[in-house]
Amino acid sequence: MVIFKEGLQVIDALKQELPDVMILDIELPDVIGLEILELIYQESLPVTTIVLTSHNSYSNANKAVELGAFDFLEKPCSKQRFRVTVKNAIEHGKLLEKVETYSNEFDLHKYHGFIGRSLKMQIVYGIIESAAKCYASVFITGESGTGKEVCAHANHNSSNKKDKPFVALNCAAIPKDLFESEFFGHIKGAFSGAVNDRIGAFEMAADGTLFLDEICELDLSLQAKLLRFLQSGTYQRVGDKNESNVCTRIVCATNRDPEKEIEEGRFREDLYYRLNVFPIEMPALCDREEDILVLSSYFLEKFSNQLGKGFKEISPELEKAFMGYEWAGNIRELESTLENAIILNDSKVLELEMLPVSIRKKLTKKLNSVNSGKDGAGNVIVENKGSSKDVMGMQVKPFWLAEKQIIKSAIENCDGNVHLAGDLL
Repeated sequence: MVIFKEGLQVIDALKQELPDVMILDIELPDVIGLEILELIYQESLPVTTIVLTSHNSYSNANKAVELGAFDFLEKPCSKQRFRVTVKNAIEHGKLLEKVETYSNEFDLHKYHGFIGRSLKMQIVYGIIESAAKCYASVFITGESGTGKEVCAHANHNSSNKKDKPFVALNCAAIPKDLFESEFFGHIKGAFSGAVNDRIGAFEMAADGTLFLDEICELDLSLQAKLLRFLQSGTYQRVGDKNESNVCTRIVCATNRDPEKEIEEGRFREDLYYRLNVFPIEMPALCDREEDILVLSSYFLEKFSNQLGKGFKEISPELEKAFMGYEWAGNIRELESTLENAIILNDSKVLELEMLPVSIRKKLTKKLNSVNSGKDGAGNVIVENKGSSKDVMGMQVKPFWLAEKQIIKSAIENCDGNVHLAGDLL
C-alpha cells in the first residue's frame, strides 16, 4: 500500500505503475480529486477507484460514478463498511481482468481464420490455446472440408513462434524416392539432377511449424525415417556425411481414422503416439448447426464483394434448406455452393433457385421431406421439441431442456462469451 498526500503525486505515480485499487479523496490540497478520476476515465486506465466524499457533496459523488468510480464512501465511515467496499473493489477488478483475458483470447466469431462460435468449435479453440503454450506435436483429424489446414495455421499463429516459418507438405503428393530430399534436403551431386544444394522442409521450418497434411498416406518405410528424426532431432541431407539438428514443431492432419490405420498395419503405432500429443478432432459441419448460417453469411459477403455483386442476405427458405442439409463435403461444399451461385447470379437476396442444379435438387428434396413430415426414405419424422409434459395435471419440464435454457441464457447475458458464462455458472 502506498499513500500520497497530494494529487500531483498521484498523477505522477499512475504514469509509473497502476494499482489494483485506488482510494481517492475528492478534497485534496492541490487539485480536485475528480480531475484525477477524469484523467483515469479519459485514458481508459484499468484502475478500480473508490471515492471518499464528505456528507454534503453528493453531487460530486454522482459525478465520480459517472466518471467510472466503482463506489464512494462518505466520511467518516466505519471500519466494516470500508473493508467490505475495498474487498468488493478488489473482486471487481479481478473479474474485469478475467473478462479482458477471455476477450483477448477469443473472438468467438472469428478465431485465427475460423468462423463460428458453436460449442464444438469453442472446444477446438480451447485445445489450440492449450497447445500454444508448449512446443508439443499436434495431430488433427476430421472429414475432408472441415478446416484441418486452417486449424494447423491457427496452432502456429496462436503460439509464441508465430513470427517463425510455417511450412506445409502434402504427404500424399511426395514420391517415395524423393521423400528424404523433400524432408531433409540434399547436397550438390547427391544424385542425378541434384545440381545445387537444397534445404529440406525441416530446415525451412526451423524454430517454426512443419505441417504434414495427409500423414496417413505416408509409406511405412518413410514413416520409420520420420520417427527416427522425431526421436533424435537429428538428420542428414542426402549425400551428406555430417549430421544436423533442428528444432521444429510438427502439426499433422488426416481425414482417415488413425487407430483403424494402425489396426490394419498401414500406420506405425509408435509414430502415432509420438505425434498425437495434442489431438484435435475437427467437427463435421452438420455437427455445428449454429455455425451454418454464420458461415453462409460470411461467404455471401466475401464473394459478393470480390465479384462486385449486390447480394446482401439469404432468403428464409434457403436458410431453412441449408440448416436441414447434411453437407457431406462440409465447409468446402458450402463455400463452393455459394461461390458458384454468386458468380452466376446477381440480386440482393440469394434464393434457392439460384444454386447449381445438383445441389438445388438435394436441398429441395430435403426441404420437401421436412415440410411433409417425412424423411428421404418416406419415414414419418417425430420431432421432439422438448416441451413440458402434462403429468397428473402438473406441467413437468424435462431436466435437459431446463439445463439447456439456463446455459443459453447465461451465454446471451455474457454477450456470447462461452468461457465467462461457464465460469459464472
